[in-house]
Amino acid sequence: MALPIDQFKKLIAHSKEYGFIFQSSEVYDGLSAVYDYGPYGVELKNNIKEYWWRSMVQMHDNIVGIDAAIFMHPKTWKASGHVDAFNDPLIDNKDSKKRYRADVLIEEYMDKLEAKIQKEVDKAAKRFGEKFDEAVFRSTNDRVLRYQEEHGRIRERLAQAMTGGDLAELKQIIEDLEIADPESGSRNWTDVRQFNLMFSTQLGNIAGEDGKLYLRPETAQGIFVNFLNVQKTTRQKIPFGIAQIGKAFRNEITARQFIFRMREFEQMEMQFFIRPGDQKKWYEHWKEARMKWHLALGTPAGKLRFHDHDNLAHYADAAVDIQFEFPFGFKELEGIHSRTDFDLGAHQELSGKKLQYFDPELQENYVPYVVETSIGCDRMFLAMMSEALVEEEVPGSGNTREVLKLHPALAPIKCAILPLKRNEGRLVGLANDIFNDLRLSFQVQYDDTGSIGKLYRRQDAIGTPFCVTVDFESLDGHTVTLRDRDTLEQERVPVARLEEIIRKRVDMKHLLI
Repeated sequence: MALPIDQFKKLIAHSKEYGFIFQSSEVYDGLSAVYDYGPYGVELKNNIKEYWWRSMVQMHDNIVGIDAAIFMHPKTWKASGHVDAFNDPLIDNKDSKKRYRADVLIEEYMDKLEAKIQKEVDKAAKRFGEKFDEAVFRSTNDRVLRYQEEHGRIRERLAQAMTGGDLAELKQIIEDLEIADPESGSRNWTDVRQFNLMFSTQLGNIAGEDGKLYLRPETAQGIFVNFLNVQKTTRQKIPFGIAQIGKAFRNEITARQFIFRMREFEQMEMQFFIRPGDQKKWYEHWKEARMKWHLALGTPAGKLRFHDHDNLAHYADAAVDIQFEFPFGFKELEGIHSRTDFDLGAHQELSGKKLQYFDPELQENYVPYVVETSIGCDRMFLAMMSEALVEEEVPGSGNTREVLKLHPALAPIKCAILPLKRNEGRLVGLANDIFNDLRLSFQVQYDDTGSIGKLYRRQDAIGTPFCVTVDFESLDGHTVTLRDRDTLEQERVPVARLEEIIRKRVDMKHLLI
């Protein structure tokens, strides 16, 4: 069960206390919207990336990977439209001096309407019990219908304003809805203006515009400019894909909600090159495939949903988000976009180099179309943490525990080796032997710094699916107690079978089948 919003701070505190996420440069009071991954955070993040890479590249004979440079020729960003069009609508409050994205202020107003609708639904469900029909209620209740009508009206106005770049209309919507500064309550707003999100720097000792470089705001362009290099060296035939995991940088106006929106983040993207005209088929294919990828982790279906874009990017003819219900509501986790031939065509035009594919079946050259899947690694990390962290009673003890119920394949530590007594040489020796044997197969941890109960609780908090307790019975029978994190069941197993038993339960291949 995901954490409600009033426990989001608890998730943030847990992430720091147990070594998942730290504020960057904390000794200097931190750097806004920049975070460091701690010892357990980096393991979880690497496991998420491994799951994506193996499912995307290893399991497809027509998808290959690259690792493109962060710095690219500045003309790359001119061709892609980022220099001229990679903007967010910025608005300032004159009284508080705070800066906001105009579209986000309006979206948050719409979120409040959705919350009001859900509140009415929840009240009715409680009142009518098993007889309650949510679909009928949503389509007949006067108050819900009013909220829905208002939501739809605002959504349409926002989509038209964003698509048309109508900054005056964005401000008018804010004024019509009487949206106030979330911190001060002031409604004294400036006009809306465009704000380019790219970070710039200089190339060596070249001054001025000639030496201007950008930190890449997305990883996709590194794939597009390498399209022919990859196709020719791997001899791929269309349809085929190119995958990449890498850092991207955006000078966000209002970066917040912990690691959900950061200025330095990591993307996992795949660009799938297809024949023109086949985009609808492959768009639907990747929508289904990517949703299955998420559900395989055990994420409840009700926590995930598709959300079609109201205003399409300049390069797309179709776009949908896979949204996850974070503690602060349903938000974008992954995007699937039909990018047409915009990117390759734009780079071909500006560079003067042909970026075409010769199709041996059709006996013709063409600029391929592209369907993109793009997921934020950091958002995926936050989704897994917020869904997994629960506080529950320990049966029969009267106590509670905080436990991180991550899928075993993603857990930072797969197994903890715990001697019953730290001062008993024979127990410690056997525990170390088991630890050194298992560490060859997966990430394990040895711990003898407390009572067995406290050691269990710490491993629960970092998401370790299994604990091995080495006790005096282990010395003679060469068996140990294997404890399951989720069920709390304990079973006696031979030391010789530990690796086999644990591997069977934590192996990532079960997610890939």
